[in-house]
Amino acid sequence: MSTTIKEAGTTTMDPLPSTYSTSTVAKAITQTVQFIISSTTSTPKPPSSSHSIASTASLTTMPTTAAATTAATTAELASAATTAATTTATAAIGTEKLSVSDLSTALQHFGIVDYIVFIAMLVVCAVIGFYFGFIEKKQKKEKGQVPTDEKDGDGAGAAGNEERRGSEALDYLVGGRKMKVFPVALSLVASFVSGISLLGTSTEIYVYGTQYAFILITLAISGLISWYIFLPVFCNLQLTSSYEYFERRYDSSIRNFGSVLFIISMLLWLPVAMYVPALTYNQVTGTSIHVITPIVCIICTFYTCVGGLKAVIWTDVVQSFVMYGSILTVCIKGTYDVGGLSVVLQRNQESGRLNAPEWTWDPTVRLSMLSVIVGGTLHKIQSSDVNQVSIQRFLSLPSYRHAKWTMFIFTVLLIFLLSCCCYMGLVSYAVYHDCDPISTKLAKASDQLPSLLMMRTLGSIPGLPGLFVSGVFSAALSSLSTGLNSLACVISQDMIRPLLKKPLTERQIAILLRAIVVFFGFSCMGLVNIVEKLGMVLQLATTTSAVSMGPLLGIYAIGVCLPWINAKSVLTGSCVSFITLAWICLKSQLAQMSGEIRYPKMPVSVTGCNYTFDYATAWETIHNYTPSPERNIYHLSFFWYTALGGVLCTVVALLASLVFGWQDVSQLDPALITPCMRRFLPKQNYQAIGLQELFSLKTKTEAKKVAESSE
Repeated sequence: MSTTIKEAGTTTMDPLPSTYSTSTVAKAITQTVQFIISSTTSTPKPPSSSHSIASTASLTTMPTTAAATTAATTAELASAATTAATTTATAAIGTEKLSVSDLSTALQHFGIVDYIVFIAMLVVCAVIGFYFGFIEKKQKKEKGQVPTDEKDGDGAGAAGNEERRGSEALDYLVGGRKMKVFPVALSLVASFVSGISLLGTSTEIYVYGTQYAFILITLAISGLISWYIFLPVFCNLQLTSSYEYFERRYDSSIRNFGSVLFIISMLLWLPVAMYVPALTYNQVTGTSIHVITPIVCIICTFYTCVGGLKAVIWTDVVQSFVMYGSILTVCIKGTYDVGGLSVVLQRNQESGRLNAPEWTWDPTVRLSMLSVIVGGTLHKIQSSDVNQVSIQRFLSLPSYRHAKWTMFIFTVLLIFLLSCCCYMGLVSYAVYHDCDPISTKLAKASDQLPSLLMMRTLGSIPGLPGLFVSGVFSAALSSLSTGLNSLACVISQDMIRPLLKKPLTERQIAILLRAIVVFFGFSCMGLVNIVEKLGMVLQLATTTSAVSMGPLLGIYAIGVCLPWINAKSVLTGSCVSFITLAWICLKSQLAQMSGEIRYPKMPVSVTGCNYTFDYATAWETIHNYTPSPERNIYHLSFFWYTALGGVLCTVVALLASLVFGWQDVSQLDPALITPCMRRFLPKQNYQAIGLQELFSLKTKTEAKKVAESSE
């Protein structure tokens, strides 16, 4: 006998066969009566039976509030019990259905074509690195070409002259400042959207609704602010490392502080960025992460090592197209399978998932309109526009005009990609609206939901699962290659170069940069194994990222907008900001891990599941989850972390200036301040000189320094 659960919740049964025993029916009826009696006299509890149940109408949740979780009526409980008993009788008769583990195995449709697609993506990346590392260099050598920095110094300003002497570093770290707008814009998208965000955004929409989608508004606002405030400063200075700006604006202590924060955060984040896609690959193919992770890390380290920033950017271009293609394919096919866009929107509307952030001043609300717009904007400024990874790409462009166009295209492409990720979350719920795979443990972790959706919608079409996995790994590869190249830049320019008594030769620079990439590439490969065993590293990486972004945002903002604050005041403010954020974030993460902090979730159901699962576990997952009523500073919305750090750094620095004094703005280079704030600086008389005179003057100054040091 088979049991069919309709969308309306009605249950239809085929006629019972003659072999159906009277005792089985009697037991089922007895269980039903007992369940109804117990339900009317006490709070509902999961049945004590340990066997799995195919589908249960009693596991449909209401919105997770205190009132909703206790609103079940006696009639609903009786209906639920009847359905449960009916399903129990069905199971007793002998109807066999796939278990959760069997279904998970059956969904693994990763064939030869899929492997070819995935391997082709890796091969293309390796070939790009080989081309820029060997073939292009050989062609330039045969033609007798020299880097632009050795020919002239057009359009870079006096600040960039010192860096031009190191053509190897210039070519390796910023692509010779000759990259094109569209490839750099795609590279920024690929660098910003890691495998974590690619999978996590759709899961966020599935679990909490479309509140997070309002972050798309902040992307436009943050791009506009960066366009007018930050880009003019960094592009005109033509630096290689963004932390070199800290030394010019403040002193070496601020430069070292920012560099150390960046290195630590990248070391903790990069292994996590590789581990999450490896889990997806493991779920789809069954291949161990210890097999796939070393292969991918070695290929990524190879093309980053030999090709430099040019290889990183052009591989990002390829990986961006793969990401866009994979996400769009899942969205289109998933929408078609459920019956169209109207069905997707209807099911999400009925469940309350088409929701907006709350209009409240309470900073402990997970996503309020204020935290999303204000906190999200400040977070995006630091995470995607004003950091070493982004600035290094903007500085690979020939001029400020190119940088502005790149910022515009980057913002548009990023909004489109994250919109697709948000829509994929809506498609996920439309597909699983009556059988939540998280509650039934078909998805062992919530972030595995996108890959589960992919296996269901694309698994039967050869090549498409390989495209999706390639898209997820493309996001991880772009993040890893970008991180390795930026680490090489920061360590060589900010940590090693200031300690050297004499400049390195071109060959020494080439060896140093590649050695840094190889060392950290293999380090990430080893750290992935630690991430697998120590789950807390995931929380630690998230916490460290938030802790470092806040103070850095404050240092950047003070540097370009508040010329009156000096280095000692900024260092005081950044240290106070760092310590405060570290305490809040650490306590918050520990509270979330222990279950003390739990936010309201959207309703889910398992009434339409056509496979067996552990009923008791599903009941506990759905009905025993209650949001935490307590509110304190550790419940602060994650969107406020960066904003709190930046504001705290600025306020403390202003107060510290009353003790340490104010910056002498007459001695400050106006190029270090954003154009809209230069009106507050004292006017200086400049003498116009030509480029030849500028280089001559600089040569005399350097010769004088050498003579003084020799004496």
